[in-house]
Order: sequence, then structure tokens, then C-alpha cells
Amino acid sequence: MTASERAAEAPLVLRRDDGGVVTLTLNRGERFNPLSAPMISALEKELDAVREDRTARVVVLAGAGKGFCAGHDLKEMRAHSDDRAWQQKLFDDCGRTMVKMTELPQPIIARVHGIATAAGCQLVSMCDLAVASDQARFALPGVNVGIFCSTPAVGVARNIGRKRSMEMLLTGELIDATTALGWGLVNRVVPAADLLEQARAFAERLAAGAPLALRYTKLAVNKWIKDVANVAFDASTALEIVTFQSEDHQEALAAIREKRKPAFKGR
Repeated sequence: MTASERAAEAPLVLRRDDGGVVTLTLNRGERFNPLSAPMISALEKELDAVREDRTARVVVLAGAGKGFCAGHDLKEMRAHSDDRAWQQKLFDDCGRTMVKMTELPQPIIARVHGIATAAGCQLVSMCDLAVASDQARFALPGVNVGIFCSTPAVGVARNIGRKRSMEMLLTGELIDATTALGWGLVNRVVPAADLLEQARAFAERLAAGAPLALRYTKLAVNKWIKDVANVAFDASTALEIVTFQSEDHQEALAAIREKRKPAFKGR
């Protein structure tokens, strides 16, 4: 069996339990952990299991390999480029899973290294807290490939505000961890070599708190997000699907294949 075949058979999401801290790791590190349809399903299944686990106090969400999460699986999406129903289901499933993160009784800490882009940046924004490596980078780069990163913008805008989210959306540029800290996307930035230890210490600090107080605190703070986010995700999904089916997006994909700059036409 080849290395790629072994990777394909490995669990999409790994779970590790230790002293009330549950670590969920997106496990397609060789591809920067794309949020494919199966990955979203696997993550939702793990979140549902954690919800019912009274021994779980805190969740750490991490990514295997060189980066946290590069967003949706564009290769998978290209294979369904003409299937609007499939795209609708993908975004519906993703939006539902993102909202479930806010509804989970346990606080979720994102442990971010490498890149967190597009829906990967959204994952960070939907966690309650985030600890990032000083080497981490964040972006909403859809504009560079003719896509409106609309659903990621729902969570990110609630973290960093309108002006900064507009800058990320309209430029598609990467921001560094220090900028993400200053803007409010992450809580702490630590040296890359200390990321696992610092995230673990942060989780243990939370896990030492009274479980009921933790749950009610999260419930109270996030209660308003559910209805607002659901409406926003519904509206944003329609816009994102339109851009995925646009000529500009197809031109961007062709430009990537042909190693040239895209010639966008606004349609």
C-alpha cells in the first residue's frame, strides 16, 4: 500500500481524550486538511459525540500536517461544478456544523498553525477561543479565484468587525498571527515550538473550572449567534454558489492550471 493510499484510509478526524480535554484533529495534513464533504460529516459526528460526553470539559480543535485548514476541497468542488444541488448540500452541511460549534456545551479552543484560509479561517472564528503559532497565517482569499468567501465571512466578521473583514475579503491577502491577535481573531500568539504546550495549558485552565458554569457561560454568550448565523449562512450560501458557477471562477481555475494570471470579466 502506498503512502497516499494509507493516508486515504486513515480516519478523517482523530479524537484524543486526556483529563477532560478532548482534542479533535483534522487528519488530512498532506492536503492541508480541506473541508471536503466527508471531512465535514466526520467533524459533525465527533461534535455530536462530544456533546453527549459528560466527562468532556473542553475541546481543542487542531489540524495535522503543516497547516490548520485550507478551506473547502476545491478539487472535490470542481468535480461537482455543474451540480448546484450538491453544492447547496455542502454549504448547508458546513454551515450547520459551524453553528453546532457555537451550540456545543463545552468551550472550543482552536489550535492554529500554518495556514487557516477560507472555511479554515471560518473554523477559527467559530471556536470560542484560539491559540495561534507565531508562524500562523489567515486569509479569505476567494476573490483571487473568482469566489465570494461569503460563508466564512459570517463568522470572521463577528470576530473582527466590518472594516477589517472587508479588507480580508476584498484583497484576499494573508494576515500574520500578530495582526490576527490585534484584530481579535485569536486570543493568544505563542512561539511555534510552544504551541502544543500552551494550547494544552489553556485548555487545562478552562477544564479546571466548574462544568456547569462553563456550559452556562458559553450558552449565554453564544445564544444570540444561532438565529443570526443561520440566517446569514442561508443568504451567504446562495451568493457563494453563484460565484462558484461564474465564468470568473472557471477562468481562475484555468489560470492556475496554466500557470498564468487570470483575466477576469465580471461574469
